[in-house]
Amino acid sequence: MKKYERVVCVMSGGGAKTAAHAGAMRALEEWDLEPGHFVGTSMGAVVGATFAAGLRYDDVLKRMIRISRRDVAQFSRTLLLGPFAESFLRAEPLKRTIEALVPVQRFDQLKTPLTVTTVDIRNGQLALFGEGGVERVSLVEVLYASCALPLYYPPARIGDRDYVDGGLRAVLPLDVAAMFAPDLIVAVAVGPSLYAPPPEHSAMIPPMLQAHNDALRVLMAAETERVIERFRQGPTPLVLVRPNLEQQATFAVGSMVRYVEEGYRAATRALHEFLEAS
Repeated sequence: MKKYERVVCVMSGGGAKTAAHAGAMRALEEWDLEPGHFVGTSMGAVVGATFAAGLRYDDVLKRMIRISRRDVAQFSRTLLLGPFAESFLRAEPLKRTIEALVPVQRFDQLKTPLTVTTVDIRNGQLALFGEGGVERVSLVEVLYASCALPLYYPPARIGDRDYVDGGLRAVLPLDVAAMFAPDLIVAVAVGPSLYAPPPEHSAMIPPMLQAHNDALRVLMAAETERVIERFRQGPTPLVLVRPNLEQQATFAVGSMVRYVEEGYRAATRALHEFLEAS
């Protein structure tokens, strides 16, 4: 394979399915492709932070498999207020889980540059933290903000602004990656999809919440397809890794080992096809 000097790894949102990013990183290591920069959204940013901090595949996997559903999804006490509740879930358990996964607390402690996407809820604009954005803030707070999907989690207050899930504007932030002049982009897409199969076992979800989930899935998936098509026609080589994972698996932490394995298989296939076409 040609030697690429500036590899940017893009890690999408996708909840528990972002465990597939770890499998993809294992494949990149086997193909001797060392990312020089990570760009991540939502839980993809959290996984990116673990590798940017210097952890290797085995260490990341060990930390992931300790996570239980309760570690990321505890009902908010404000649910007693009905439609006036702040959110379905509490912020603190997710923040503690992020702290347990990521071994550093500041951007300047990372060994590899990391850019995290969020959305400023006031103006709806994509906001970047870390490399290419604001750096002198808590890494954990930023990673939580990038995961704070409205309705599920309350927004993160950073400075005088409220920030929410970066997936509202960039589930697969290829445009952000392009800002850093890469000579190769490796993008792992496990976010909402128009083509992913339905889950084998559907959880009982209140109809209004299901309607919210369906609307976001369609909007995010359509935007992801548009940006992928644009980059496929662009000047920067793109290795697109698309693990075959089901819909509605945001909190399916019990399946993370399977997601890791599928991420590895999908990345291996994508890298082989890229090499054959090069």
